Amino acid sequence: MKEFLSDENIKFLYLDISENMLNLKTFLKYRDSAPEFEEIKKAGRVGLPCIVINNGEEIVFDKASLDIEELKK
Repeated sequence: MKEFLSDENIKFLYLDISENMLNLKTFLKYRDSAPEFEEIKKAGRVGLPCIVINNGEEIVFDKASLDIEELKK
């Protein structure tokens, strides 16, 4: 997804959860509390990659469901 967002000239902050504890904790905060992750957790999956938009306003797992033009604003 990182390459996809870059190719589309969309500004984003990339966090690698294996880089440090803060990044992992940030991801786990969303994963443990956001309803978008419920089905993923039930299936025993992690939920990565994902895109968190506007501090959790929306969480997207499939780039095909992104509104590219809206993200470019």
